[in-house]
Amino acid sequence: MEFTRYMFVDGYNVINQWKVLKSIKDENLDYARDKLVDLLQEYSVVKNTYIIVVFDAHLKKGNIESVQMVGNIEVVYTKEGETADCFIERSVAQYSKKGQVYVVTSDYIEQRIVLQMGGARITPSELWWEIESLKKDVQKKSNVSYKDKTITLADVLEDEILEKLERMRRKR
Repeated sequence: MEFTRYMFVDGYNVINQWKVLKSIKDENLDYARDKLVDLLQEYSVVKNTYIIVVFDAHLKKGNIESVQMVGNIEVVYTKEGETADCFIERSVAQYSKKGQVYVVTSDYIEQRIVLQMGGARITPSELWWEIESLKKDVQKKSNVSYKDKTITLADVLEDEILEKLERMRRKR
């Protein structure tokens, strides 16, 4: 698939800005990271946007840069001594030659740098609103009403209970 839109997401910055993820991260940071990537999956497909989520690992001694694909999302852990901001700045310069580049961060200085490099900035709250809006649009377009939908246990359980069940499942 050929992309013309690229989005860099400052992973920990977004986790700390989205209430749903911030409440999870103190108890289970891995789950908060996974949940962020999951939330971006559908957005990526609907918006035909290649998404790179960048997590700081610069404080981990001896850490080397690691890149993995999770579904259709590229997940990057920076190397020792490199912040997510540095990685994103370096990458924006490369990707801006391929198409429109967006950076999701609430860091004002990072936003200014990205704008100067020809990228566009999106705040975490703007992205959250856009994802929620897309979910509603997809649901409307599919014309699925609740009476036609099979209701699962996940539809009726509270998020907190679902998270606990997920943690139990992962421990096995």
